[in-house]
Amino acid sequence: MLPGLEKVLAGLEKSAKRDGVIKAKDAFGNPSMHPLKKMKRTEFPKDVKLVAGEQFVAKGAHDMNVVLRIEAVSGDDVDVRLVHPLAEKDIKYSVEVVQVSDPRPPPMPAQALELEEDP
Repeated sequence: MLPGLEKVLAGLEKSAKRDGVIKAKDAFGNPSMHPLKKMKRTEFPKDVKLVAGEQFVAKGAHDMNVVLRIEAVSGDDVDVRLVHPLAEKDIKYSVEVVQVSDPRPPPMPAQALELEEDP
């Protein structure tokens, strides 16, 4: 769940409704904190000049688009940051709470803790 949306939902009761916009920085976090990956120059088109700050779109897991932002180029090595395609976009939302559950795990049974049960 998007961190910004989680904040919106915190403390709401069942059937509560909210509409709004989550700012990009609150939706997917700071893009500079997204994972880095080292790639080879040969994994990019030959005719493209690789410069820090340039972005490319590639297919990731499950055929989903991922943005590769060039961080650094050193010889045949290219450091890229894997950025969600919507990371720099504000996200409009409309939600309704359909169920509220306790996020804490249930208590451990006495047997699992090797305790004697209360009579």
